[in-house]
Amino acid sequence: MRISRFLAMGCTVELGGSTTQEAREIERLFHDRDRQFSRFRESSELSRVNRARGEVLALSDGFAEMLGRALAAAAHTDGLVDPTLGDAINSAGYDRDFDELRPRSDPADPGPPGRWRSVRVAGRLVRRRRGLKLDLNGVVKGQTVDDALALIAGDGFVSAGGDYVGRGSFDVALPAGGAIRVTHGGLATSGKSKRRWLRAGVWQHHLIDPRTGQPAETPWEEVTVSAATCLQADIAAKAAFLLGEDGPEWLDRRGLAGRFLRANGKALLNGSWQQAAPADTAAA
Repeated sequence: MRISRFLAMGCTVELGGSTTQEAREIERLFHDRDRQFSRFRESSELSRVNRARGEVLALSDGFAEMLGRALAAAAHTDGLVDPTLGDAINSAGYDRDFDELRPRSDPADPGPPGRWRSVRVAGRLVRRRRGLKLDLNGVVKGQTVDDALALIAGDGFVSAGGDYVGRGSFDVALPAGGAIRVTHGGLATSGKSKRRWLRAGVWQHHLIDPRTGQPAETPWEEVTVSAATCLQADIAAKAAFLLGEDGPEWLDRRGLAGRFLRANGKALLNGSWQQAAPADTAAA
């Protein structure tokens, strides 16, 4: 199978099964989405929306659709995956490309809690509180991975920084070792071990708890979830990570398989994962 790779959205994107033309279209898709939704590009539509002073703004069709998905994710997770945490993630110190972050001696400031219920989308119009900053990272990469697979005509896969979706049977590596065979659908991992930085000697990470406006305190290093699509898996993994010890049961109630990795490398598999995957491939 033909494998191709490129860099986008701060990670390596790997494609399996794509033609040369399909790979070009997928790379263009990733770069277009990054230019539209990046918090770190002054020219992105997200930055323009966040700078706007009015309460009612006109959006592009693509932005309105993505924001609608983000608000649906917030509703589905009771606000755990919240698209209104732009100020909070900046307050924690993630205010530039990750590769440019350096340890700082000043402590991180607590950010405002999530306020997703204050955002309303109608067609291409959005109403939100003046000054509220959006961050659509919770849905953009997962949706882009799903959209990229749709551009591959035959069996294949798309993998991008912990997000995977495939058509056909492929072995996918798990955090801290081991692998799982995914026969269809998506697999996503959310965690704090890779995107983290120091403020006043305290580790910060990018997964903000919308209830506190600060990086989540959780026993998990990484949470991996399997679902029908990459976007569904990504949303569920973030929510389960933020829920801490309640995460495995939350996934089980939704029939989603989850693998929870602790700091000591021990993996906890929820009931749905144990039923769906052989024991010798499910755990590291």
